[in-house]
Amino acid sequence: MISRRSAVKALGTLAVALAVTTAGPALAADPIVIKFSHVVAPGTPKGKGAEKFKELAEKYSNGAVTVEVYPNSQLYKDKEELEALQLGAVQMLAPSLAKFGPLGVRDFEVFDLPYIFPDYDALHKVTYGAVGKELFAKLEDKGITGLAYWDNGFKIMSANSPVKVPDDFLGLKMRIQSSKVLEAEMNALGAVPQVMAFSEVYQALQTGVVDGTENPPSNMYTQKMHEVQSHATLSNHGYLGYAVIVNKKFWDGLPDDVRANLDKAMLEATEYANSIAKEENEAALAAMKEAGRTEFHEMTEDERAAWVKALSPVHDEMAERIGAELIAKVKAETGAM
Repeated sequence: MISRRSAVKALGTLAVALAVTTAGPALAADPIVIKFSHVVAPGTPKGKGAEKFKELAEKYSNGAVTVEVYPNSQLYKDKEELEALQLGAVQMLAPSLAKFGPLGVRDFEVFDLPYIFPDYDALHKVTYGAVGKELFAKLEDKGITGLAYWDNGFKIMSANSPVKVPDDFLGLKMRIQSSKVLEAEMNALGAVPQVMAFSEVYQALQTGVVDGTENPPSNMYTQKMHEVQSHATLSNHGYLGYAVIVNKKFWDGLPDDVRANLDKAMLEATEYANSIAKEENEAALAAMKEAGRTEFHEMTEDERAAWVKALSPVHDEMAERIGAELIAKVKAETGAM
């Protein structure tokens, strides 16, 4: 038979156990995991932006969120990542703006049009403004929520022969990412466009599968393409940027306070990523010049005019695909040709 003293002691022990069990559910909860996949190197503006978001998201959520960043196509290549996001295999991506065409959202291809953005100030009137928000709204019924636009920079052309004027491209096999606009761009120059995953480009250039490509200097440098390209022209003919996107079901299902903290983290990470993009590209270009493996050509005004003349028909050719009204709206914001 249990004594009264033993019974009281047992009840007290049970009460303590119940208090510990019921008072601390937050301690037992697993953090929300965000897998953030991208295809470029950690040292690029996008790579650094992803790491900054991880740092801020984990800080502002007080450990309620863990961000796992997977660079350099560790999880998925270009063609695979959007499907992985829609299926929920990853929660966050930052694909280039050319990637949404296969989803039936061709509007983003306006960013690929040659010479439509004279400089960063003109570009940011679109990406930070009403047009940028309108474009993100078109992703909602695809199960995707757009959070931010991140800059990489303006692209330069490279090849294993001089590419100073449009005629220099005749017959060259030029790697592009999947984009009908970029196909039209290369066709306008007389080149042969070759769609290829970003992770495969270095080897393709090294082995001569393709003759050249287009990239902002930071991508060219961090992927060591300057080691296998003898010539480049600082054409700044096109913009390469990214849309930071999340799985809509995942994002909408987050607690309001967690989503607010992630919004704050994304806003600050975006300011950081975009602030370093220009300087990162300038530093990459300087490093490649110093390496001495590639001859870089500065365009004259006459040469630039010849490029603009050769590429301007792409705008008209793509008007039906992208939308003439959208192209006009962007040009009104940027003051482009």
